[in-house]
Amino acid sequence: MQFRHTDTVAVAAAKASFSAATGHRLARDPRLPSMKKGVRGRRRPDPLGDIFAAEIVPMLKAAPGLRPIAIFEEMVRRHPELGAGIRRTIERRIRSWRAIHGEEQEVIFRQIHEPGRVGLSDFTDMADLGITVAGVPLDHRLYHFRLAYSGFEHAHVVLGGESFVALAEGMQNALWSLGGAPREHRTDSLSAAFRNLDAPAEADLTRRYEALCAHYGMTPTRNNAGIAHENGSIESPHGHLKRAVQDALLMRASRDFPDLAAYRAFVDGIVGLGNARNTKRIESERATLQALPERRSCDYEDVTVRVTSSGGSAAQGVLHRAVAPDRPPSSRPPVR
Repeated sequence: MQFRHTDTVAVAAAKASFSAATGHRLARDPRLPSMKKGVRGRRRPDPLGDIFAAEIVPMLKAAPGLRPIAIFEEMVRRHPELGAGIRRTIERRIRSWRAIHGEEQEVIFRQIHEPGRVGLSDFTDMADLGITVAGVPLDHRLYHFRLAYSGFEHAHVVLGGESFVALAEGMQNALWSLGGAPREHRTDSLSAAFRNLDAPAEADLTRRYEALCAHYGMTPTRNNAGIAHENGSIESPHGHLKRAVQDALLMRASRDFPDLAAYRAFVDGIVGLGNARNTKRIESERATLQALPERRSCDYEDVTVRVTSSGGSAAQGVLHRAVAPDRPPSSRPPVR
């Protein structure tokens, strides 16, 4: 078409390596072939044209949870001439109708994560993997920390249940191995950590958690109870991490470890491989993190009680039994 500004059709076609016939055809209609295609119409009559609005729509309105396969079977029973080949057509038509006229669906907007903004913590139970240490089943969980933007992960083996001590130790290990702290630390409702606590102990734990976040310059936030997708940046990686551990156990051909240190090193190696795959992204986010304080905050708690040689005490709703060694009563220090 550029040559046509100065040359005849035949000359312009020759310069463009076209035949003269093609040149004349393009001169008559310069549209591209894709622009000439008309809207494709139906090639056969609509098999649901007479029954969808009259029979299927009333069924959908009366029973919104009715499955398409049940409607298909009912339509074939009523109209044997439809045949089995109409199933996919009914499913597509029902899906389109429900998208416009069906019940309102929950809308979840895609989250856009900023580098250096959000770090997430959560616990995941590992009982179903059948880990043993020296032949003894290991009752444990994994504390799991993750940066939402880069996917940096840290996992810490926790014996027993969820607690503030496990959270504080695991989170600080993650931050010091990362070399910085995000601006926000997000958790779930921490209901498991608050279990067995009375109101004063729960309030004290809340203050200690807020003080821990303030020590690292992080704003503590929580997702709403029961709304898992609000914490989706770590809930989904839970499954990926557990599957990676499961695969490594199958490759290892044994779920028994000689000691706890060996199992912890095993988990650290799996997490390290995942971080190695995200090295570039992690390094780019590391530059946006806040500087760490001069020292760690406390990741333990002191409970001082006075007991006899066969007595016990309750700490955070859990009964602890203390048995002192055989020594004179005057030499027995308080159990700490």
